Amino acid sequence: MSNHVTSFAEIKGQFDAYIGDIVYATMTTVDRKGRPRARVLIPVWENVDGRPLGWLATYRTPVKAAHLAGNPHSTFSYWTPRQNAVSVDTVATWADDLETKYHVWGLYRRTSPQGAGYDLGNFWRDPGDPKLHVLRLEPWRVQVIRGSDLHSRIWYAPGKR
Repeated sequence: MSNHVTSFAEIKGQFDAYIGDIVYATMTTVDRKGRPRARVLIPVWENVDGRPLGWLATYRTPVKAAHLAGNPHSTFSYWTPRQNAVSVDTVATWADDLETKYHVWGLYRRTSPQGAGYDLGNFWRDPGDPKLHVLRLEPWRVQVIRGSDLHSRIWYAPGKR
């Protein structure tokens, strides 16, 4: 059973708790022929004007770049064996300006939500490293599912339902 909520604030606590516990998300994109591709990554999330906004520090691989150039929609799925789950449907865009890279570097350092980040210094020298790329993840739908009874709550960005 799913309930729709009108404000992200209604599910933010559960969203943060589950993502902080699960940490790893499966990111799915599709190619020009509509074939899905999944990879496991760790995005970070912040709350901007009462809405979730995600960031992914990543390598701009040829497959990921081609998929997003053809269709910027991506889904991030979190799951734990306790059956708690979060699904975040987003529009992903590259945001490689230095100011954004510094902001995202800081989010990963602080973790957002708690427990979900990691040290980007293990992969890139600093925010100015040319191999570091950032995806801005604008959610249009977020679903949280409580594993104990499969109760589900869904938030849609205004105008996206």
